[in-house]
Amino acid sequence: MREVSKTRTTKETDISIRLNLDGKGNANINSGIGFFDHMLNSFTKHGNFDMDLTCKGDLEVDNHHSVEDIGIVLGECIKEAIGDKVGIKRYASFTIPMDDALVLCAIDLSGRPYLNFNFDFKEERVSDFDVKYVGEFETETLREFLYALSYSAGMNLHIKVFDGVNTHHIIEAIFKAMANALKEAVSYDASRDGVLLSTKGAL
Repeated sequence: MREVSKTRTTKETDISIRLNLDGKGNANINSGIGFFDHMLNSFTKHGNFDMDLTCKGDLEVDNHHSVEDIGIVLGECIKEAIGDKVGIKRYASFTIPMDDALVLCAIDLSGRPYLNFNFDFKEERVSDFDVKYVGEFETETLREFLYALSYSAGMNLHIKVFDGVNTHHIIEAIFKAMANALKEAVSYDASRDGVLLSTKGAL
């Protein structure tokens, strides 16, 4: 199984993540930010990953450091877990409809980090009071998370929001689309057993 554990401690955050790419969608997540926990749970479930995540961050300041640093550590876990990338599909895209929202995510596990995501949310904050750890999520930090994730993972990440009114629905569709695309990209292609999908001979 492709399972990795990582920790990262700074003066702003203390983060521990265990990620299994070949899991069953089991999650044990506490970022300290209720809505973000909800999104990471959706990411785990729809990607069929297993993930344990804890973060103690300076939420008295805001949620920026916690969200960004979780992106860094999660990206490092993904990069290490996929290893030499021999036999994986490498590319994938997935489009998710969620009520009013329609979102596409495309991924290339090329080793070359790049984020293409531009969307102006009408709401500055969103929170989910149905989860255990309640905390407002600042919508502008979503891009910081995606940027950190793509660069730490060495992943080319494109996200397009085609439609959507409800901020919760749009963000959740982003996480679900990304989970499904990543699940496909890291999966093995039987027709490419032992093959690295690159004419350069390296990813």
